[in-house]
Amino acid sequence: MMNGRGKSDRSVVPQKPPNKASASAAEAVEGRGLAKGNSPECNAFRTQSRGEAPSALERVREAARKDRQQRFTALLHHVYDVSRLYGAYLALKREAAPGVDGETWQHYGEDLEANLRDLAARLKRGAYRAKPVRRTYIAKTDGRQRPLGVPTLEDKIVQRAVVEVLNAIYETDFLGFSYGFRPAKSAHLALDALTVGVMTKKVNWVLDADIRSFFDTLDHGWLVKFVAHRVADQRIVRLLQKWLAAGVLEEGKRTQSEVGTVQGGSISPLLANLYLHYVFDLWVHRWRRTQARGDVVVVRYADDFVVGFQHRHDAERFLGELRERFAKFALALHPEKTRLVEFGRFAAPNRRTRGAGKPQTFNFLGFTHCCAKTRKGGFTVLRQTMRQRLQAKLAEVKVELRRRMHLPIPEQGVYLRAVVGGHVRYYGVPSNGPSIGIFRRQVGWLWWRSLKRRGQSHHLPWRRMEQYLHRWLPPAHICHPQPLVRLGVITQGKSRMR
Repeated sequence: MMNGRGKSDRSVVPQKPPNKASASAAEAVEGRGLAKGNSPECNAFRTQSRGEAPSALERVREAARKDRQQRFTALLHHVYDVSRLYGAYLALKREAAPGVDGETWQHYGEDLEANLRDLAARLKRGAYRAKPVRRTYIAKTDGRQRPLGVPTLEDKIVQRAVVEVLNAIYETDFLGFSYGFRPAKSAHLALDALTVGVMTKKVNWVLDADIRSFFDTLDHGWLVKFVAHRVADQRIVRLLQKWLAAGVLEEGKRTQSEVGTVQGGSISPLLANLYLHYVFDLWVHRWRRTQARGDVVVVRYADDFVVGFQHRHDAERFLGELRERFAKFALALHPEKTRLVEFGRFAAPNRRTRGAGKPQTFNFLGFTHCCAKTRKGGFTVLRQTMRQRLQAKLAEVKVELRRRMHLPIPEQGVYLRAVVGGHVRYYGVPSNGPSIGIFRRQVGWLWWRSLKRRGQSHHLPWRRMEQYLHRWLPPAHICHPQPLVRLGVITQGKSRMR
């Protein structure tokens, strides 16, 4: 339909007239108005082929895919769309800890429509202000504390909306060997890509690298320059700068810095991927095509990456140039956690010839990777649960069982079922059956020990305990396919390491 100025009225959806229409059928052709709160982009006109026209973000994605040099000048209206903010709100964890303002998911939702419309209005007129994040700490496997930040609820909502919009652009740019915190990517795909790369390429050396305090040293100036390669909408850039400059509130004291981004916010993973895309991914992609003499395999998950080489001199030259590259962008490799490991199908015979012992191992995404043989004598990569991760999780379960000691057995069983089930779903990869079996047995033994201590005269025979374990603890089974099988289905012959 056309309005008085000759322009299409997007608030009305045209309808097909009924067959055998009478003179009074004009009323049937009138379209229905948009449902309250619905996004205009979801009600696009139909094309002549009766297929749905692409949504607004799909058009952005298509434009980014066609022209890798295009800079987008108008993006903020996608962010303050109420339906997108509503979707971001629903995607948040209901029981997540509140930020510095104390606002919870449940309380915000009591008047959700009014709150989201007010938030959208503030975003539109530039009155939105980012609040500092609340500092909290979680224990690491090495005994240290990892600092995390808890943003306010509204900051989380806006960050999720911005991530959705920017993903439409950057997912067309990011390379295939980047797996961390991306749609349709996962840690297990990264693990499978690494395993397949080592088994099918000529890999003899592996660089196991770690960036020192990456999230604490990320340079704001460089980050803004990287964003400007694709985003010319200064309102989006200012939003990112507001979150970077919001600072951290700890023990009533607010601190701000010109470097670093707080882990815990919805925007942090995207900023990390964006920063390393320009600093690492594009550089290493060009390096292995122009500098390497042999095969090079690359897999990156957020700030954790592994690079496999056919020749040692390639690996050593790459490591030296990588240090120089990182120094240019205010990053540094951890000297104690970065090492070159002889690894691959020829590592065992080569080391045996030199009398150097068994091939070395390396850790990646919670798994220790080892050189091993199949039953037929062929080479394979054995992935086992890292000992530190296993011990740390058992220690956590022991402390939690002590806290829950006097709760009813069904309540304890529900907790342990979630713990064991989550462990099995992540670590249940082929060849890791013994490790997940050990974890399940150790959890069962800790539970039995806890139940026996509930009273001085309490006696619990192991025969009855076995019934509890069978009732509450999931079996330790392999729940992931072989790497070659899964990647073969997903890639259909295309490389996941390019």
